[in-house]
Amino acid sequence: MCGLAGAFDPGTDEAAWPARLASMADALRHRGPDDEGLWHDAAAGIGLAFRRLAIVDLSAEGHQPMRSASGRYVIAFNGEVYNFRELRTKLESEGSRFRGHSDTEVMLAAIETWGLEASVAAFVGMFAFALWDRTERRLHLVRDRLGIKPLYWGWSRGALLFGSELTALRRHPSFEARLDRDAVASFLRFNYVPAPHAIFEGFRKLEPGCIRTFDLASEPRGGEGRLTAYWSLA
Repeated sequence: MCGLAGAFDPGTDEAAWPARLASMADALRHRGPDDEGLWHDAAAGIGLAFRRLAIVDLSAEGHQPMRSASGRYVIAFNGEVYNFRELRTKLESEGSRFRGHSDTEVMLAAIETWGLEASVAAFVGMFAFALWDRTERRLHLVRDRLGIKPLYWGWSRGALLFGSELTALRRHPSFEARLDRDAVASFLRFNYVPAPHAIFEGFRKLEPGCIRTFDLASEPRGGEGRLTAYWSLA
């Protein structure tokens, strides 16, 4: 199952990042009992946390968050890309080389080679992931076509928080737990909260089949970023 969480919170002290990310990851332990991974770049103000359920590649080569071969991208990925072997074969024919056997590594190689939108369109599976572009200082949040894997995001006290579950976001000191009355009304009516709404004010579910991109080098805090629908039922 796996679980991811992260934060964009410039100004956070270098020493504070590990404990904050570890706390967020610990809230997702039930989703990934096999491994924990933490990564942060204090200068950029970004951090990723991951709990792993090892299925495809049981070795340490499947550890996340994972960097791309060039070092440009860092990903935290929940789910499975079923056609990663055929994508790997195609990428190898185009010059890519691999150190492990995980679908995560194939995803990163595809993104480096073909770009994000073309790669996501080629992925067959269920997934939610956070991708940090270290060159462009952009954060991409991506969800599979039917929204099988969850992904929440929102701004709170100047920090952009995101993850597989709101329980992980609540571990961050910037999180403010204020119930969204409209979301509560929807829950009482439908027995669930429809996307893009979430139960807390200021937070949302990423819509299925979408990429939400935050240009964190220039975008003001509190912005909604750019939403790109790469697939729709229509």
